[in-house]
Amino acid sequence: MQTALADFIRDTPEGREADAILRKCVHCGFCTATCPTYLLLGEENDGPRGRIYLMKQALEGHKVTDRTRLHLDRCLTCRACETTCPSGVQYGRLLDIGRRLVEERTARPIEESVKRRLLAEALPRRWLFGFVLLVGRLARPLLPRGLAEKIPASIPEAGDWPAPRHARRMLALAGCVQPSLSPDINAAAARVLDRIGISLVEAPGAGCCGALRFHVGYQERGLADMRALIDCWWPHVEAGAEAIAMTASGCGAVVKEYGYLLRDDPAYAQKAARISAMTRDLGEVLAGEMERIAPLLGKKSGRIAFHPPCTLQHGLRLRGVTEKLLADAGFDLAPVPDAHLCCGSAGTYSILEPELAGQLRANKLAALASGGPEMIATANIGCLAHLQSGTSLPVRHWIVALEARLR
Repeated sequence: MQTALADFIRDTPEGREADAILRKCVHCGFCTATCPTYLLLGEENDGPRGRIYLMKQALEGHKVTDRTRLHLDRCLTCRACETTCPSGVQYGRLLDIGRRLVEERTARPIEESVKRRLLAEALPRRWLFGFVLLVGRLARPLLPRGLAEKIPASIPEAGDWPAPRHARRMLALAGCVQPSLSPDINAAAARVLDRIGISLVEAPGAGCCGALRFHVGYQERGLADMRALIDCWWPHVEAGAEAIAMTASGCGAVVKEYGYLLRDDPAYAQKAARISAMTRDLGEVLAGEMERIAPLLGKKSGRIAFHPPCTLQHGLRLRGVTEKLLADAGFDLAPVPDAHLCCGSAGTYSILEPELAGQLRANKLAALASGGPEMIATANIGCLAHLQSGTSLPVRHWIVALEARLR
């Protein structure tokens, strides 16, 4: 694709990167076949190819309109298009540049701005989200149905967390919302790892990975969250932590990109690269330890449907890893049509774009239920909460299901 970037951005790092990405796009359209919003809406500008043209026009100095912002807002950032693209177009990175430019050159309606600001302030603060969730659960019978369904009726118990006692240690990230919505996830991961000689620890004070603010329109604050998390983890890295075992693929996909996102920060570039290199999805970790887990497993378990989050299969490019782990552990995996498509959670997307997110959830739940599973398993807290709000089938993190099988 030929480009003629405007003077204001041509010779900047962002401009040079955007130019290189745009030039890779050959306008083939393969990406449209795997884009959830294009498949729903059938609108060129609600697919990757159309959005790339909209961003190209903005970068070339054309007027940026509210319609441009609308089509970019509708993107889930699922990155299924990257998996499909034969030319290796890094759409997600281009979208970060394009969204920042569009955010600077358009004015959102006040209600949209307030909603995004509230999300950016409340969700990354674990204590504040926990308090809001508690109030919401108490008021759940009085809330409108659309809001009430987003609030879980019950919260699972975490159970015991083994004290660190092994030479091998790994770090875990509690995250923003996971401790309040599903505290059993990291605790289950700690117990499983403890059984095979690995201690899992959470660094005190470690907060948001930065993804939430970065993707809701506050990129600089998101980068600040990333630096703060690196500072919390660094003493543990220097003390010999073996890896950072991520139980939320959404956080994992972002932390894996710290090295790229902070590459121009002289104070953090090297540390960020080290953190990215150490980050592994929990499925990766346990797949490499299966010989030690196998003797602990009980009899063959029930039938489950696994939902691979977009951040797992398109962001981290770990397609099939967790599925094989679960099959090797004795689970009967139900077939899931169109497993590559997004469930509609996508961080704050289900809040900001509830209608589209609801349609995507309905389609995903129908696909997941088609094989007659007893349970739905997934690898990201956002997907878990979003899917559970639309079905009576239990939705669990796969590590919780796996731990239940250990003798």
